[in-house]
Amino acid sequence: MIEIFTPAEVDRARRTGALVGQILDTIRSRVVPGTNLLEIDAWAKEMILGAGAVSCYVDYAPSFGRGPFGHYICTAVNDAVLHGMPHDERVADGDLLTLDLAVTLDGISADAAVSFIVGEARPAESVALIEATERALAAGIAAAKPGAKVGDLSRAIGTVLKQAGYSVNVEFGGHGIGTTMHQDPHVPNAGRPGRGFVLRPGLLLALEPWVMVDTDQLVTDDDGWTLRSATGCRTAHTEHTIAITETGAEILTLPR
Repeated sequence: MIEIFTPAEVDRARRTGALVGQILDTIRSRVVPGTNLLEIDAWAKEMILGAGAVSCYVDYAPSFGRGPFGHYICTAVNDAVLHGMPHDERVADGDLLTLDLAVTLDGISADAAVSFIVGEARPAESVALIEATERALAAGIAAAKPGAKVGDLSRAIGTVLKQAGYSVNVEFGGHGIGTTMHQDPHVPNAGRPGRGFVLRPGLLLALEPWVMVDTDQLVTDDDGWTLRSATGCRTAHTEHTIAITETGAEILTLPR
């Protein structure tokens, strides 16, 4: 399903996006060495429910997961990159932490992720990973305009990631979003320009470049959800929900 929204519906999406951005920004500001992943999940739950929103994750049970996710936020540490299920683990100084959050407010969903380094340490390899995903996301957003095709966005994202020296996994990537979290079109993090769905004003997309230091292969944890790098190397993941407008793309999930 691909949904095209009216200006009034896009305005509702702005409110959802702002909530997602604000929750991620607040949690990021609270995380210090010693913070427990379950504590982060509790913060997310409190803020989501306090805003009158609904988690997209708690009851989420797609074919690639093992039953309902059961938590309010994804927390991926170091070699974990996607669908990180919160558990009883405390982050340490220098850990690379990714927070991924999706909520629905007033019938419209928004999805975003941020990777950052916990504490004061700044491992060069981790900094490079995060910066590459941020640059790739910016390139994908810059390519998103009416008349462009999904392959144009994929090519823009993948070019940045490959130039930074990373291989790209296209099994999981960006996606349409709207009244539900995951919709068509799929937006791989690499692709060929001029191919795929034609972007139109009113389309919402979640773009999410992610990479791993020395592999493009994933393994799944025993929890049935958390995806990790096959080699144990570090990973990073950055995501925004955008709306296609008459002139380009508007980022909806910035904190306000």
